[in-house]
Amino acid sequence: MIDTNIWLFLAAALVIAAIPGPGIFYVAARTLSEGRASGFASTAGTALGGLVHVVAGSLGISAIILASAELFTAVKFVGALYLVWLGIKTFRSAGHARPLGSETVGDKRAFRDGVLVEALNPKTAAFFLAFIPQFLDPAGTSPTLQFIVLGAISVTLNTFADIGVVLMASATRTQLIGRPLLMRRLTQGSGLFIAGLGLSLALARRPVNG
Repeated sequence: MIDTNIWLFLAAALVIAAIPGPGIFYVAARTLSEGRASGFASTAGTALGGLVHVVAGSLGISAIILASAELFTAVKFVGALYLVWLGIKTFRSAGHARPLGSETVGDKRAFRDGVLVEALNPKTAAFFLAFIPQFLDPAGTSPTLQFIVLGAISVTLNTFADIGVVLMASATRTQLIGRPLLMRRLTQGSGLFIAGLGLSLALARRPVNG
């Protein structure tokens, strides 16, 4: 179906997945503050949010958002405010850290947060629109389907990278779970970091073609 150089695409997608980005840092922060279950739920959420961008990009919706300064700014600030709110919430919960093994309580919330955080990030939309079209085969069938397939592969590779980060962050949290003061500082730091990701998104500029 896709006659483009799939091996070149896979190599590029692997390199991009291995490079730490906002998604990896977000998942790590959630894992450190809430535990492995929350980290995996966040990873699943960001994966679904990434697929939202893939479908939107294939249908031209992302291009419309990126072409409009007003739409880009609106989506950007909603996503930024949501991240800042999550960061503040995480920071304030530092004195009420859940004991090891009880993290599953917030799995649904962590999944929902992951979906919204990723889906409301127009920088992800810009990435897919800049990256995937380079590997589409103009002579192939259904460019839309090609875009979705390559996008899904990219999201899958990113998800595997996130899973590795969750496992490492969870191991770190397990070592510190018996030290309440350090756990509190770790949770506060995670909250500040998540809020910082929101501020970074708020300062993001709309990509301008040409």
